[in-house]
Amino acid sequence: MSKRKSYEEKTEEILLPILEKNGFELWDVEYVKEGGTWYLRAYIDKPGGIMVDDCEVVSRELSDLLDKKDFIDEAYILEVSSPGLGRALKKERDFEKSLGKEVEVRTYRMIDKQKEFRGILKGYDQDTVTIETDNAQMQTFEKREIALIQLAFDF
Repeated sequence: MSKRKSYEEKTEEILLPILEKNGFELWDVEYVKEGGTWYLRAYIDKPGGIMVDDCEVVSRELSDLLDKKDFIDEAYILEVSSPGLGRALKKERDFEKSLGKEVEVRTYRMIDKQKEFRGILKGYDQDTVTIETDNAQMQTFEKREIALIQLAFDF
């Protein structure tokens, strides 16, 4: 297991009891390097949406426990936030919660002369994702072909 994946999994273990206690749910944890700086990001949610005060409560408690456990070698910035409106679907639970909702799919390569697709998420399994497009056509993508799949939103 990579160091990055290990950090994410250990952080999830620490984070889950904090979220359960506060009535929140975990959307994702990621440990990424951007512009030379490491970030440990926890995305949390609850019915009705996450507020700044919710993020602050979780951030303080998580930060204290991370300092106590001290398993991350590099210096990093901890961020706790909502996954946002256009949240990426990464894990099985993300797909399950999003069935019947409108999603945007971006592929690595052109499929039928396009790389961006939009439709209602109708199904998924370990290897594929199926959406129903505006013209009521079912389109199935191999997950390995998908660069990004996220909830769609309009302003």
